[in-house]
Amino acid sequence: MPSETNPPEGAPEADRRRLPVGRQIRRWRMERGLTLARVAERSGLNVGYLSQVENDKASPSLGCLASLGAALDVPPAWFLMDDVPPPTVVRAAERPVTATPSGRVEHVDGKASRDISILEVVARPGMRVGLHAHPGDEHHLVLRGRFRATQGPHVIDLGPGDYLRWDGATAHDGEVIGDEPLSVLIMRISPRD
Repeated sequence: MPSETNPPEGAPEADRRRLPVGRQIRRWRMERGLTLARVAERSGLNVGYLSQVENDKASPSLGCLASLGAALDVPPAWFLMDDVPPPTVVRAAERPVTATPSGRVEHVDGKASRDISILEVVARPGMRVGLHAHPGDEHHLVLRGRFRATQGPHVIDLGPGDYLRWDGATAHDGEVIGDEPLSVLIMRISPRD
């Protein structure tokens, strides 16, 4: 059975090359509470032509898509996005957790992200990560406790709400300071742990 975005096998060549943007244009028009006449007025396009576009009986040029995007206040590329994959949700109870000698590492992203690792590291007072390095920038947001970050000659003490970014390829170390356990959110582009 042909999908709404692919015309049937025997359809004329022009129909097979037509981008089905009508449904998305109608969706955004309705979302904005606009009539075809109002969109025609805003875009400078003919009402009858707009009706044909919405019913995928006419294939708009890039210029027409740009005019429609301006009239509907959306990027024209949105008209081409018919099949949007659902967002990935990782419930707190389903996150992979790794126990460490100093506490735990929780994969906030569920190891589902393609381009970033998001970890919550929880560690006891006095615990130290140890000197290490890895490719890519590393971002830290201290959620609770205090953390001493060391990289070369730089020693920085961080507390709740403080943010730090550094080049992970340069050797670095971290230590929990004070009497409270540490909770820090770490984000980095890297291979999966």
